Amino acid sequence: MRPELISIGDFVIQSYGFFIALGAFLAYLYMANQAKKELGIDKEKISNLLLIIGGAAFLGGKALFFLEDPAYYFGHPANMVKSIGNGFVFFGSLLFAIPSIIWYFRKNKWPVWQMLDMMAITATIVHAFGRIGCFMAGCCHGVPTDSWVGVTFTNPKSSAEPLNVPLHPTQLYEIIMIGSIGLFLYWLKKRKQFDGQVFLIYLVLYSIGRTFTEMYRGDEERGYIIDGILTHSQLISLILIAVALWLYLNRKKGKLSF
Repeated sequence: MRPELISIGDFVIQSYGFFIALGAFLAYLYMANQAKKELGIDKEKISNLLLIIGGAAFLGGKALFFLEDPAYYFGHPANMVKSIGNGFVFFGSLLFAIPSIIWYFRKNKWPVWQMLDMMAITATIVHAFGRIGCFMAGCCHGVPTDSWVGVTFTNPKSSAEPLNVPLHPTQLYEIIMIGSIGLFLYWLKKRKQFDGQVFLIYLVLYSIGRTFTEMYRGDEERGYIIDGILTHSQLISLILIAVALWLYLNRKKGKLSF
């Protein structure tokens, strides 16, 4: 596609970074508006929250990325430095971000489950735009296909491999999936039965969807638990589904209040 959105001499704006930034900005607008409307929270504190999320997401995304090939990265630290600006694992970002935002919520004495419901929709905004960036950059691509849905990446700066071969556009699959989840969560939020319901349903729905999109992923470096059968992300998805369902049932019974 177009890894470099704008390139004028030495001035380059990478598509991936641009769409992540755009998604973060739109997510901030949504979160700041909802927090002010529902709880009277100052926008400055939401700005601080998003900075904490950004830092945690960066560290978590990189940590899980390095753990997908520990010998290559931890055995040769120079490789970690070279890849510091690219290569992230969403579940690593998510798993690092959740405890960070819960800590911040409790520090500010905000209702944790109610805030997590807002964060679920916020997360879909950032994530969907991030996947647009992935598509533009060619990363997180699918396996080769003869299907009509195949997309051919030709730009030599693209991360897609192989080039000039139709690939499953798994990035587009996820954009559609995440966008649909976000719209459903927005609808559900006004009808929820208890605080935390939106957040927990988000975890379940995304994890189920990710389990299926992983079947068409072609970037083999993301790693397998069982070669050709179970990826790291699928294992994490299955664990998240189980944990989220357990939390859901207990929250519905009125337990697990922060």
